[in-house]
Amino acid sequence: MAGNSTAPARQALSVASSQAQRAANNSRAWHRLYTTACRHSLPALACVGRPSGTAPVTLPASRRHFLQLAGAGLALAGSGLPRSAQAQPATVAPPNANEGAVLLNFNECPYGPSPAAQQAARDSIASCGRYRFALAGEVRDAFVAQADIPADHVRLYPGSSEPLSRAATLWTGPQAGLVVADPTFETLGEMAAARGAHVQKVPLRNDGAHDLRAMVAAAHARPTGLLYVCNPNNPTGSISPTEELAWLLANKPAGTRVLLDEAYLQYSEQPSLIAQVAQRDDLIVLRTFSKLYGMAGLRLGVAAAHPERLRELASLGENPLPVPALAAALASLRDPQLVPQRRLQNAKARQTTIAWLGKRGFDCLPTEANCFVVDVQRDGAAFAKAMADNGVVIGRSWPIWPQRVRVTVGTEEEMARFRSAFAKVAGVPA
Repeated sequence: MAGNSTAPARQALSVASSQAQRAANNSRAWHRLYTTACRHSLPALACVGRPSGTAPVTLPASRRHFLQLAGAGLALAGSGLPRSAQAQPATVAPPNANEGAVLLNFNECPYGPSPAAQQAARDSIASCGRYRFALAGEVRDAFVAQADIPADHVRLYPGSSEPLSRAATLWTGPQAGLVVADPTFETLGEMAAARGAHVQKVPLRNDGAHDLRAMVAAAHARPTGLLYVCNPNNPTGSISPTEELAWLLANKPAGTRVLLDEAYLQYSEQPSLIAQVAQRDDLIVLRTFSKLYGMAGLRLGVAAAHPERLRELASLGENPLPVPALAAALASLRDPQLVPQRRLQNAKARQTTIAWLGKRGFDCLPTEANCFVVDVQRDGAAFAKAMADNGVVIGRSWPIWPQRVRVTVGTEEEMARFRSAFAKVAGVPA
């Protein structure tokens, strides 16, 4: 009887020990994830919220890498752990946990979702037990009404990254190359290269804009499945005029599709080319709610194209959309003042800072986005690290531009802190 009475206790102890071991393993996995993420992120991320005992790491890469790695970590957190372990998988703080740092590194909107969008997202939580397909239809209808295109030419995705990735899967490969600018947003090129596609990088012009004629020539030089134009460009913020884009569409190879990424276009006064998808079957236009609308963490994007192109994108699978993102997007689209107000706020803070830099001898490329590239006249990675040491996290440099760094435009207060830190690091008057 005595032995039987202790059996439950031993069993409970064994279970607790097993759970504790899994929790410890999970904590170590998150620790490894964080270290890897920092290695693949901006140098400054290693200085903000780094786990105790983790050495600083400095290898740069894109925001997209960090999100992909974080997603892998979330998968680890849900791998059969008990609820108590899942609730606190590790003590690792996220990279932006240090609220004292100014984050000007990921081209995020510093204002977040509008007050109306935030309220709509909160109000939607109670109905998140349903997929709310009808709400997705409302968002689509509101979007196409503003874009003046047919509803069957638009499909919503959880961010514009997904259709961009699908485009690489569908339209690039060993016999279908990709033509991109250099530098530009890199995810598409990385995915195409992973599929065995030849990725032809065409340097930007001296003014930071796409060299569209050279890109068309490159597309004619070898079989090209996709030609990618980010307009305004990331990282430069430079923009290609509508007439130059029209020339590209008229002169590219007949079998080459054009992926036009307009993630930053709302920061510019230039009209969108999205209406062209109603006349062409070789143009895919991407838009996002992540930038000016301030919904980077909510995830909602748009692919606009001929219905046949949309069917090809959908052939890789369809998933429901996050209800709070849909609710916030609908509220944003219904606010006619949101875009012009934020465009003006961004332009004012951007122009003030670029003028300040120019007076101190630091050149910036022309920009119409929520970011700019500045020549810091020294190693860009080291400069970014020094800025982070002074509480301001900026973007990175590129192999083609080792002395130029990208800076996201923050609030006026954040840009004032940027200027103060820049003056200290560069050794120029504040």
